[in-house]
Order: sequence, then structure tokens, then C-alpha cells
Amino acid sequence: MKVKRIVTNIQAKKPAAAKKFYQDILGLELLMDHGWIRTYGSSAKMSVQVSFASEGGSGTEVPAISIEVDDVDEAFRRMKKARFKIEYPLTEEEWGVRRFFVRDPFGQLVNILEHI
Repeated sequence: MKVKRIVTNIQAKKPAAAKKFYQDILGLELLMDHGWIRTYGSSAKMSVQVSFASEGGSGTEVPAISIEVDDVDEAFRRMKKARFKIEYPLTEEEWGVRRFFVRDPFGQLVNILEHI
């Protein structure tokens, strides 16, 4: 048996509020919409990972989600323009990623990163 997918579920009183952050800015596709649940994702093949952490690295809070992008500078620019709260500035970390933390519309801490 192999795990095929891991899904993050975030409690949200208004699931439609995810559109601006996850679809409009990050470019995820709306894969399912039943009103009470909206699922965003990608048709591209992705690897399965789940992490367990005591901190988020560099002494930060553990983020609820990590999202790897191909242009972290552009993601950072879009999040700032949309006035989402940046919790950790765009930083090049010693372990080979550039990343920033931002709060999504539901208060979840999201780690947006690009491998360098």
C-alpha cells in the first residue's frame, strides 16, 4: 500500500474566501466546490509529504501549510499588494530556501517558499 495524496483541511466559516489567496494569487485550480467545501489544487503531479516540527525554523512559529512556488518574489509581491499580513519577511535561509510567512484569510500561517 502507498499513500497517494495528503490533503490539508482548514476550517472556514466562508470557504469562498479562499479564492483570492489560493486561486487568484497562488494560481491553484478550483478542483471541487460543494459550497460547504472548496478544494484547490493542481493537475500537475506533486509529491506526498507530511512534516512534524517543534518550530518553523529560524525560531519561527510552525506554519500550518508550506507551499512551494516557482517565483517566491512574485508571490511575495502579490501577497503584499493584496494586503495579506506578512508574518516573517522574505528571507534566504541557510538550508537552501527563500521563503516568507503570511496569514491566509482564515488566520492560518502559510510558509511560501522556493528552493534555491
